[in-house]
Amino acid sequence: MGGFEGHLYPGLSFFFYGLYHARLVFRALICNCPVQYLPRRPWSKGRWARLQQVYYVGLVKILSACILVAQELHSVPLQFVLISKIYNQRNFLYRKQWQHLTMYLTFFLSGCVDVVSQNLLPQRCAALEQGAQALGMFLLLPLMVSHMWDSEGVELQSHTLLTQAMFLLMLVVIAELWAPNRLQLWVMKAFFYMVIGSWLMQMGFMLYKPISGYKWMDDDKNDILFVTTFFCWHVAFNAILMVWIYGFSFWWHCCLR
Repeated sequence: MGGFEGHLYPGLSFFFYGLYHARLVFRALICNCPVQYLPRRPWSKGRWARLQQVYYVGLVKILSACILVAQELHSVPLQFVLISKIYNQRNFLYRKQWQHLTMYLTFFLSGCVDVVSQNLLPQRCAALEQGAQALGMFLLLPLMVSHMWDSEGVELQSHTLLTQAMFLLMLVVIAELWAPNRLQLWVMKAFFYMVIGSWLMQMGFMLYKPISGYKWMDDDKNDILFVTTFFCWHVAFNAILMVWIYGFSFWWHCCLR
């Protein structure tokens, strides 16, 4: 995820996906029903009845992954290859770009599994969707660890905190395989998706477009320490946002209906 756009767009994807999960879990809590099989409005029998039956989350995942891949390929100035042979030596090229594309591939595959399970199979297989999601996070974590190999200072600290949140999210989605309708796990999953998304966007501004106009200095320990402080503020902000979402969901489903 290089450059400002390479942090902003994935961050938006993670954040809105977390908002989507927060809406699902709080609706399930209020309606007292399984979070994976929420009640849906009765389908109309008009011309667009079939479109009302389609689950669009997987399609949005696929579209987001394609946009991220296009943005990544656009940022490569020369021919995008994996290996070059110069003076009879083998050299791997664009290692970070290939890491990014592998990350986006996990989103794409997860979206494909969602589409197949929710729209094509005779009966939805939620375990398959969760397995694809857990596999994606399992692949994402080692990629993030290797992504920090030559980082330092502010960039290293911000990526370390991001990897910490991804590790916790991976534990949650793996635990969810054995407890698929445990609301506590769904709440934690939504929360960590939102933290990862908002922090990715913050990293884009810190590393490439500082809002204050002053560049963050890798040799200034105060800048490095304040990275952790800002991360804690993001955690608190997303926790408050989760409470607000629950309150709004309760008001919407219990007071307006």
